[in-house]
Amino acid sequence: MLSFDLGAPWRDLSFVSVDVETTGLDPAAARVTEIGIVRFERGQIAERWGSLINPGVPIPAEVVAITKITDEMVRDKPTFRDLKWEIYGRLRDRLFVAWNADFDWAFLGAEMGRCGMTLPNVPVLDPLVWARKMMPSDNRKSLGAVCERFGIPLENAHRAEDDAEACGRVVLRLADKVPVNLGTLLDEQSAWRAVQDQEREQRRAARAIARGEDPNAPVAAPPAPETEPEPSPQAGLF
Repeated sequence: MLSFDLGAPWRDLSFVSVDVETTGLDPAAARVTEIGIVRFERGQIAERWGSLINPGVPIPAEVVAITKITDEMVRDKPTFRDLKWEIYGRLRDRLFVAWNADFDWAFLGAEMGRCGMTLPNVPVLDPLVWARKMMPSDNRKSLGAVCERFGIPLENAHRAEDDAEACGRVVLRLADKVPVNLGTLLDEQSAWRAVQDQEREQRRAARAIARGEDPNAPVAAPPAPETEPEPSPQAGLF
């Protein structure tokens, strides 16, 4: 992140709001089926870009039911390898924004790794962390629910470009509630995330105890979302 002035107002910097649709939840096994990247400059959309992606594996029926992306739709589309430099160039030297950003970042990192590349070293902003901090009384914190609360249109949920644009617009709506300087915002976001992760782990342990299970036993599979709108760290698909 050496190219970023951590003392600068982050809203003055170019950022890309990113969303990926995938064949599943595990970036080591599942693949990206669609990517949307929407670039914002000083609060305005400067460019929308996206593409369906041939994942090279069948898309499970339960995923098709959510995203409406079928094997037929991606059969003749480029692979991630075909698009790697296009994607890298759009992410480089810009703030990376995504709803539940760990999910999208992990999938993009895994796909880049299969191409012998790494993601650019850029700051990552996650407005889901902000929403959990700023709206603690709201149980519904999916992107769709937060957009509904703010009156932000999201007609094609679970399609990458539309989700990416909506996420960027949520960032702008929350901008006045977070620190102005980039470095301070990153520090605060990290602290908020640590508290939220601890609280989530406490809730998981309490549920395990209520079921008569060992709360310290290894988790065999990614936990299901606690509520429809508050996804687990790996539930960026939903």
